[in-house]
Amino acid sequence: MEHPVALDTFQALRPRLFGIAYRMLGVRADAEDVVQDAWLRWTATDHDALQSAEAWLVTVTTRLAIDRLRAARAEREAYYGEWLAEPIVQLDEDSPENIAERADDLSLAFLHVLERLGPEERAAYLLRQAFDYDYGEIATVLGKTEPAVRQSVHRAAERLKLERPRFEVPRETHLRLLQRFVAAASTGDRASIRALLADNVAAIGDGGGKVPSVPGGMHGGERVTNLFWANHRRLGDRISYRIVSINGTPGFLRFVEGKLESAQAVVTDGERIVTFYAVRNPDKLARIVAAP
Repeated sequence: MEHPVALDTFQALRPRLFGIAYRMLGVRADAEDVVQDAWLRWTATDHDALQSAEAWLVTVTTRLAIDRLRAARAEREAYYGEWLAEPIVQLDEDSPENIAERADDLSLAFLHVLERLGPEERAAYLLRQAFDYDYGEIATVLGKTEPAVRQSVHRAAERLKLERPRFEVPRETHLRLLQRFVAAASTGDRASIRALLADNVAAIGDGGGKVPSVPGGMHGGERVTNLFWANHRRLGDRISYRIVSINGTPGFLRFVEGKLESAQAVVTDGERIVTFYAVRNPDKLARIVAAP
């Protein structure tokens, strides 16, 4: 039986370990498997010989996540259309847990651009930017030199600089705009929908080849307006929306005849919506339990 102190140590660090694994992999089940593998290795380790339990567990979790991401690369390259992370949905917008969880480095938008990085580069960047580890600690985790890690993080930052969402919008502002959009979409008010969308708005959909999605996404205010307007015209009251938190930022669940059809994260500049990230692949929606 595992010593209670060792169990308590692992349990205290579990949220951080899951956070690292999920940001690396973007799939909840894969992240949970990585954390479970780390636990099994932890139970077989001489804890008294460790200088830092956190350092050991972060190192093991990160390396396991790197290995799993390498194995997943070929599958993702062959994936039909855009690959978006499996959404983590918080149903109660006002819960303290949701506010504490919120972070730009957890958003679907951020995880989407991270797909452009290789596994080790992604790990170095996340440990530095999302978890504030110093370069020496990251070097130890990855088994690299500190200069190599600095270069890797800098290179990743440069690659992502032009693609990472650049808007810092108060949560209340984001939520109010989303409420207005959901009201417009629910009534099929085409003019109101269009007024809430940026001219260069993009709708990025992940159907996984199982439900329709537009390869490369849909772009432009008129086209995206027509998408939501046409959905209402075709389905009317059979379509409904619920505002939730998706990966720590306001978004919505869309239901068709009471069945969850998509989870959509929304990026805004504070005045209009600039991007929808719509997860429609049924496999990625299966763990979301909610009523319309």
